Amino acid sequence: MTIDATRASSTAVGGRHRPALEIAVTSATGAVAARDGGADRVELCSALELGGVTPSQGLTEAAVATGVPVHALVRCRPGGFAYDADELDVMVREIRALVRSGVAGVVVGALRDDGSLDVEAVRWFVEAALDAAAPHAGVTPQELAETPVRDGGSRRLPGVSPLEITVHRAVDRAADPVAAVAALAGLGVTRVLTSGGASTVGAGLASGVLARMVEAAGDVQVMAGGGVQLGDVPALVAARVDAVHLSAKRARAARASSSRLDERTAGAQGAGAGAGAGAGERTAAERRPGTVVSLGTEARTDSWFETDPGLVRAARHALDQG
Repeated sequence: MTIDATRASSTAVGGRHRPALEIAVTSATGAVAARDGGADRVELCSALELGGVTPSQGLTEAAVATGVPVHALVRCRPGGFAYDADELDVMVREIRALVRSGVAGVVVGALRDDGSLDVEAVRWFVEAALDAAAPHAGVTPQELAETPVRDGGSRRLPGVSPLEITVHRAVDRAADPVAAVAALAGLGVTRVLTSGGASTVGAGLASGVLARMVEAAGDVQVMAGGGVQLGDVPALVAARVDAVHLSAKRARAARASSSRLDERTAGAQGAGAGAGAGAGERTAAERRPGTVVSLGTEARTDSWFETDPGLVRAARHALDQG
């Protein structure tokens, strides 16, 4: 099943509002699970346990080959979202490489030191994505330069319009999340991913901030994401969000006692309770008296996240039911 990359973010089913479904994945296998479970698109990243960073070129190409529209995260490191000039340069280079790899969109974001949206950085990201996409659409650099500039200084070419730009949850860390969303107007951004300025969508709904973001977004689509539970779906549909984003993940850990893999779910509906081997399941190194081998991270290195097809199907069903 191949999903058209230009499909609208939300549709009407039986007269009802139907938000699109986006699944965060970290592998081509996860992209297939999301595709077959009914996702409209995927957000591809690496190191989901760190909030996600830019995927490799090989991973991107493999995910694109599955046929599902791939929106690649562009984040050069974990941590905050205020970047120096070198980091911004790296991410612009990553955007260009990802677009050349055939992604349907890129996911970007940046804040200033004062916590406001870094409008210039976002504009730079948008321009880099469109410039990289122009040759694929048969647009020459001269034609791109001659394209009228839109309000806010961004250009969107008719032939490049399928490429979509999402601003990620950096807005939830902004000093004023609603103002950050409002500042996206005229930048050429397709949508914004947000939990409503909270750690989870449920909290963003309860505070009323998510609803205010929807109102402030104008023509920018609002995609709700961050600790989404299936029980949140009716309220998200009622809030008129354009899409719902979740990781639908489970943790997978290598057993110390054999080469077999031990699967266990992490979180009821993909919120993620963290990875790690259970009590009594020690690595071979840990069974050596007084020995703990660290590979340089605080996370368990024998565990990782993968997409749970059952959670994807359950999310698709919940959205279709509204």
